[in-house]
Parts: sequence; C-alpha cells; structure tokens
Amino acid sequence: MSDSAYPPEDDRFLADVIHGLSQDQKGLPPKYFYDATGSALFDKICELDEYYPTRTEIDLLRQRATDVAQIIDGHHLIEYGSGSSVKIRTLLDAADGLASYVPVDISESHLLAAADSISRDYPDLVVIPVCADFTRAFPLPDDVNDGQKAGFFPGSTIGNFSRADARSFLEMAADMLGVSGNLIIGVDLKKDPEILHSAYNDNEGVTAAFNKNLLHRINRELDGSFDVDAFEHEARYVAGEGRIEMHLISTRDQEVEVSGHTFQFRAGESIHTENSHKYDVDEFHELGRQAGFTPERTWTDSRNLFSVHHLRVAA
Repeated sequence: MSDSAYPPEDDRFLADVIHGLSQDQKGLPPKYFYDATGSALFDKICELDEYYPTRTEIDLLRQRATDVAQIIDGHHLIEYGSGSSVKIRTLLDAADGLASYVPVDISESHLLAAADSISRDYPDLVVIPVCADFTRAFPLPDDVNDGQKAGFFPGSTIGNFSRADARSFLEMAADMLGVSGNLIIGVDLKKDPEILHSAYNDNEGVTAAFNKNLLHRINRELDGSFDVDAFEHEARYVAGEGRIEMHLISTRDQEVEVSGHTFQFRAGESIHTENSHKYDVDEFHELGRQAGFTPERTWTDSRNLFSVHHLRVAA
C-alpha cells in the first residue's frame, strides 16, 4: 500500500465553527461530525433497524455488482468520503481489474485504519488513501491523475449539500474524473415522511449521540464550554425543501465560549447541523446534466426507497 495523505487545514474547523455560530440561524458544517468518535457512531447508525439507506444501498450494490464492475474495471476508483470502506468491498469483490483504490476521507485515523484493512483483505490491490476534505477541490497523486478514473460516492451524502452545493460538488467531480469518466453515486429518494422521521430519530438514541458529539468535539479541540446535556437532538422533515433537517435545540438560556468567542443561546434556539435532501430520479438526472454528466443507468430497490446512478462525464 502506498500512502499519500493531504491533511486539511488545521484552522478551518475553528473558522467554520465561529462563522456558523455567529449567524442568525446558528449552524455547523456536517463534515465535522466525522472525527474518530463520530465515524464510529455513524457506523452504528448504519446498523439500526430504522435506518434503511445503508442496507438498501448495499443490497442494490450486491445485486448490480457485476454491472458496476464492467463500468469501473481498469479505472482508478476514487471513493469520496470513504469512512470505514464497507460498501466498496461489494465492488472490490466483483471488479478484479482496478488500477487502484483511492479512499478519500477527512478523518485521518479512520481513513488509514480502513485502508490498512482493505490492503490486508485485497493484497493485489493498490490502495492509495488521501486525507482531504472531499467537498473542496483536492490534489490526486500523479499516477492516479494521469489514468482513467471512476468515482464512487455512496450513502446519499450528496443529500447533505444544498442544491447549489450539490451541483458544485458534481461539477468538481466531473472535472476531476475527466471526459468519459464514470461516477457511481447513491441517492436517497423522496418517500413517506414517517419513514424518514423514524430513520433520523432512532429509539436507541444513536443519532442523537452522533449529533451531540459535534459539541463534544468542539469542547475537546477548540476549548469550547458547551454543556452538551443542555441541548436536545431533533430531526424533522421539511416538505417544501424536500429534506430532513437535523438540529441541536438549546433547552435553556445559556452562554457558550469557543476559543475566546462568546455566543448567547435562548431557550428553544437551535444549531442547524445537517440537511439530508431527498430526490426523485428525474430531478437528480437533471442536476447531473447541469453539472456536466450524462445519466447512463439508474437502479432502485423494489420499494423505491433508494437509488444508485451511473453518470458519465459528458464530452
């Protein structure tokens, strides 16, 4: 395994937190959920009965692994937000002619542990981990950049972006993958709001712990003074926006400090921590076209809960 890591800027976390908490609607970027603790909690979320996206997407990938393998064989396969590199194994089992596997993640410890595991289990595969914020343009090793590339972006992470930011990400991916480059992407579909509510408000409280861990991380890394128990997790579906919103609700009037900056909270005031946009198939195809892709194939499960798309970069 070769090791090429590009660490994100150390001061970006603080700058983003100060900016987000200074807005009228306080907010924090969801990419900061994924320190080692947050990544482990998210792995637990993916195993919950209520959380359908992971198991539905994995089932789709297993059913269509041969089809996807024909698309990506011979390519350098770049996985955006690789996390524990669980879903990629379905494709690695089917595609035996990859030029390399390039997992990209912001959590370096989680990334390297997952990359080591992949290298042990697939000893003939070249694994090149890249530690980077995949939501922004980042450099690739020369050997990868000069070859035929495919992208893998599972988990409907695209739904965490606003519509404008989703288009910007897809434009960046199209530029990175190059003309005729391929992208395999998972997209959560619009559905009964009750199914969505259960998925983001699980009975075991794992999603609540995942949400609150962002405050623990600020306390640990940015000298924050959050009383985490004075905030409650809330996830709600906003039909007009077609999205789930996650918030942390202040249970009382309080004052919080972060690296010498002071922020006031009223009882009932929220920190908006994440959006999860849902799409219908035609809507997502149009977004892909606007970003420079041609939709090639779409696979959905029998209940139309989730979709996996093959997009190709247009000439």
